[in-house]
Amino acid sequence: MKKTVLLSLTIACCTAASAQQTLTLQQLTDSALQHNVALRSARHDVEAAREQRREAFTKYFPNVSATAMTFNANRGMAKMNVDPQELIPASLGATLSQLMPAEALAGLASPISMSMMKNGTIASLMAMQPVFAGGQIVNGNRLARVGEDVSLLQMDLKENEVERQVAEYYWQLVCLQEKMNTVHAADSLLADIYKDVEVAVKAGVTLRNDLLQVQLRQNDMKSQQLKLENGIGIIRLLLAQYCGLRSDAFAVAQASGEADAPTLSQGSVSVLPEYQLLEKQVEASRLQKKMAVGQQLPSVAVGAGYNYHNLLDNDRTFAMVFATVSVPISGWWGGSHAIKRSKIAVRKAEEQLEDNAQLLSIRMQKATNDVAEARQQLQLARQGMEQAEENLRISRNRYQAGTSTMNALLEAQLLSQQARDKHTDAQAQLQLSLLDYRQAVGQ
Repeated sequence: MKKTVLLSLTIACCTAASAQQTLTLQQLTDSALQHNVALRSARHDVEAAREQRREAFTKYFPNVSATAMTFNANRGMAKMNVDPQELIPASLGATLSQLMPAEALAGLASPISMSMMKNGTIASLMAMQPVFAGGQIVNGNRLARVGEDVSLLQMDLKENEVERQVAEYYWQLVCLQEKMNTVHAADSLLADIYKDVEVAVKAGVTLRNDLLQVQLRQNDMKSQQLKLENGIGIIRLLLAQYCGLRSDAFAVAQASGEADAPTLSQGSVSVLPEYQLLEKQVEASRLQKKMAVGQQLPSVAVGAGYNYHNLLDNDRTFAMVFATVSVPISGWWGGSHAIKRSKIAVRKAEEQLEDNAQLLSIRMQKATNDVAEARQQLQLARQGMEQAEENLRISRNRYQAGTSTMNALLEAQLLSQQARDKHTDAQAQLQLSLLDYRQAVGQ
């Protein structure tokens, strides 16, 4: 995972009323890695996964619970009828008949109704410690740790995505600024040509039509300049929003697009976060299969408790220890299918790992080829720019000598401008290809 670096300059306050700040690609990337909303969301996901892992760890400890209840019923919950004649032996009855008055003996002759637990209070404090749960606690903790690892890898991918998007915006802005410079240079050249043609028209050496052609091309330059200004403003807004800048009043440093084409790395695709995510998916599916098996196994727990009640109109407290065994007998009917389904998920994840490993290797090779191609395109664009500039110089000399037409001169000027723009685009494409290559090989 990349380490985000605080900017040496406070990007959040990047503008001052007196001057416009110039930012480098690295400064913009650092700001985006710190302030981008999508990346902050990925960090929140990492924090949530970490808390989930810590929550799973608490399952190793006893489950302590406290319960209290008080009630008042409209009648006693326990009621019984007692017949004294059934409880008193015949020998004792004869003795009692001689000792007790007749009224008392009459009361013993009829059944007595008793009612209990009409109201009362119950309270308990229990602690339950799982002893064996089919491996669900252990595997649940392992699965939570895998989830945390996945969130970290996903944040790595998000950082790569943010870095790629910042670079794309940056080079788009550089290209537009360079094209604006080219337009300014072309406009300056057309202004010089206009002066020369205006003098020639006044001297009667050339037709006024040549002057009109130069004016039309100057108007075209103004139109291009307006489009470039709008494009620069939009890209700057997008870049400021993406990097978390408070203002879009900044310029980007004119970085060079020159770079050497790298050679193919000898590293394995196993270093890539995409591949590691697939490995985590396989690991998670295997753990889920173990948990599915564990849900069908018996679970054993031991516990201890302290209880209180006054159901018999007397305060009563007592402690106890106990053990529980739970066997999911009927759960096997559906549980066997859940286990088979989890086995299918494991095979699917393993096949995806093998297939995507090949695709990642192909992506690595393609990224290398793209860098080589971008390097060659830059060389061709440089040659084309030099040839177009030489063609413009010759065309201008020929026009001034009267051996060429204004159409040929303006065509040469247009070719020179297009060649410069193509060279700028080739520089930006090489840099983006280099970034794609570094990400493809895990550098």
